[in-house]
Amino acid sequence: MHSIKISTATKADVAAIAPLFDAYRQFYQYAPDLALANRYIAERIEKADALILLAQDASAQALGFCQLYPTFCSLEAKPIYALYDLYVAPAARGAGIGNLLLLAAEQSAREHGMCRLDLTTAKTNLPAQAAYEALGWVRDEVYFSYSKAVSPPP
Repeated sequence: MHSIKISTATKADVAAIAPLFDAYRQFYQYAPDLALANRYIAERIEKADALILLAQDASAQALGFCQLYPTFCSLEAKPIYALYDLYVAPAARGAGIGNLLLLAAEQSAREHGMCRLDLTTAKTNLPAQAAYEALGWVRDEVYFSYSKAVSPPP
């Protein structure tokens, strides 16, 4: 794969990204739900509450995506991006597309005045960890990550 284009996703890209997002969710053991994926990606783009980067080949085939959520670091008193989703289609893996998306995320963070990027990944996702570390990401050895599900009000 020679010519890979990374661009900021627009409404026109929802149909290309949704199957990748659905496959990403399945990778993390969620049930397939393409309709949900379409709605979610369309809403993120419509509300502009996430920055989605799309990797495409020369024929505009969607190969992968990266989703960044703007948030803040109160300790540094500066904005950051939470890199929450990164996915490359299985047939496109090994061509450096994940690295290109990570580098584009870093450039976007710089351009939007973010002081850093944060991400979490599964402890078992060793290939992703190796890729992050090869690009200079540093694993947090100080803080634990916690999560708690919250039910909607009755």
